[in-house]
Amino acid sequence: MPTNNDSNLLTLRESTNSPRRSAVISGVLLIAGIIAGIFSVVPVIDGADYMVKASTHENQVLIGAFFQLLMIVAYVGIPILLYPILSKHHKGLALGSVAFGIIAGVFIILGVIILLLLLTLSHEFAKAGTLDVAYFQTLGELLQVGRDLVNHVAITLAFVLAMLLFNCIFYQTKLVPRWLSVWGLIGSTLSILASLLFMIRFIGLDASYMILNIPIALQQLVLAIWLIVKGFNRSPASNQVG
Repeated sequence: MPTNNDSNLLTLRESTNSPRRSAVISGVLLIAGIIAGIFSVVPVIDGADYMVKASTHENQVLIGAFFQLLMIVAYVGIPILLYPILSKHHKGLALGSVAFGIIAGVFIILGVIILLLLLTLSHEFAKAGTLDVAYFQTLGELLQVGRDLVNHVAITLAFVLAMLLFNCIFYQTKLVPRWLSVWGLIGSTLSILASLLFMIRFIGLDASYMILNIPIALQQLVLAIWLIVKGFNRSPASNQVG
């Protein structure tokens, strides 16, 4: 018959394993989000002759749309999964990270819709032939610009802001090593800068944009591995901000 000591031990194990389980799942979701992001790239849409080739490479477009939708699981799931842990230290920042994660998920859906509209436009262009070429090109360019702004400004800003907030909590509490949270804060700031510079057309989707986003991409990967292997620090900073 279980004793009070056994019950207390079981409760202690559950409370100990819960943050560990959340850390592992968060790490897996971070890696899954990176992989899904890579496979969501659709070269045929980004090419100059996308109007012709998109309809003939429909599977590539649909696969890209599928993996972009999978990104929602990571972008929305990570802040929600971490909320019970991070809210104990700073409820406001934790809630903000959840809000930005959900916003990122909404913009991902919008990005997928625009991608599928480009595919539909390509099919209609193939049917129309040489008729109304200027109309199709104008509409296609508008959709491309909208897709770039959604993917590289709206989605990026929302998720990076979510990461910025929980890296602030990581820094305050030492749930992960401070060098890792500082890396995340710097990387997030550079990524936000890249999106803003792209939004005002100061830079394009070129080497400058990629260089500014590399630090946060690498930090996400290292953070994911750390969470899977090490989990959260069992002795967070004693100063908890409410």
